[in-house]
Amino acid sequence: MTVILTLVSSVANSYINLRDLDKQLELTRKTAQSYKESYDIFKLRFEYGIVSEVEVSMSRAQYEQALSNIPFFEKLISQQENALSVLLGRNPGPIPRGKTIDELMLPAVPSGLPSDILVNRPDIRQAEQNLIAANANIGVAKTQYFPSISLTGLLGLASNDLSDLFKGPAKTWSWAVPITAPIFTGGAIAGQVKSAEAVQQQALLTYQQAIQAAFREVDDALVDQKRTREQLDSLVQQVESLRQYANLAWLRYDNGYTSYLEVLDAQSRLYNAELTHAQTQGVLFQALVNLYKAMGGGWVIEADRKAAEALSISVERPNNGETHQNN
Repeated sequence: MTVILTLVSSVANSYINLRDLDKQLELTRKTAQSYKESYDIFKLRFEYGIVSEVEVSMSRAQYEQALSNIPFFEKLISQQENALSVLLGRNPGPIPRGKTIDELMLPAVPSGLPSDILVNRPDIRQAEQNLIAANANIGVAKTQYFPSISLTGLLGLASNDLSDLFKGPAKTWSWAVPITAPIFTGGAIAGQVKSAEAVQQQALLTYQQAIQAAFREVDDALVDQKRTREQLDSLVQQVESLRQYANLAWLRYDNGYTSYLEVLDAQSRLYNAELTHAQTQGVLFQALVNLYKAMGGGWVIEADRKAAEALSISVERPNNGETHQNN
């Protein structure tokens, strides 16, 4: 199970990274083409004595810089294709493409996901088996050590119950466990762990650590996708603002109100912002893949179940509040 979950997550992240690089290459090629058109215009203007050789040189340098980025991204794409091929058990080579990263759908994280789905995690399953082998009452262990809460709140964000598990500046685990809870058969209890067998001590400690790691990784993944969504929204606005700045800089230059340096600055800022936006798209998808892995793959199944329930309720609910009666 561990191998499968890791492989699925690695393949998904690798493909997302590939499509992210594809978009960055596409942006770079479009930018280089735009710079070439500007360079061609400046060469003509120079021939007619409208602009100086300095401006021609600046335009050419900008164009050459963009051109140099194309083989850089092509190299990264080839390397990513080879890495993904190996993950898929194939010889290194090209990878068929599907939808672009702009066309990929972000899966919705439903509210009210129960913490029970974390039992699908391989590390928790293994820890449970170790407890059973150490003569532990696994039902009691789950009751005492496994928080039964909703992982997600409204809009699929981390629930307050989940966030409350990690309190203080150091984000310390705060789940309280009764020290007299009977865990092991034969009289051993959590408060008497020092007198228990060493294997029991280790099994219980491993179980506790597995639970803490699971809840922390889910919390981290939910926070990651929330903050990355916010970052992506801000980057969309930034790209739009810089696009307007670039257009205005050209108008100011054409009308003699500014130097070509302002145009170069505006175009450079726009290109870098577009690349950052593309990279952040990939980060957001990968945050959701990491959430899938942190939840042991269970949240996708649970999300489908909740979606089916919501659809069923919507179909059965009378329209406009009307009550249907049988005649």
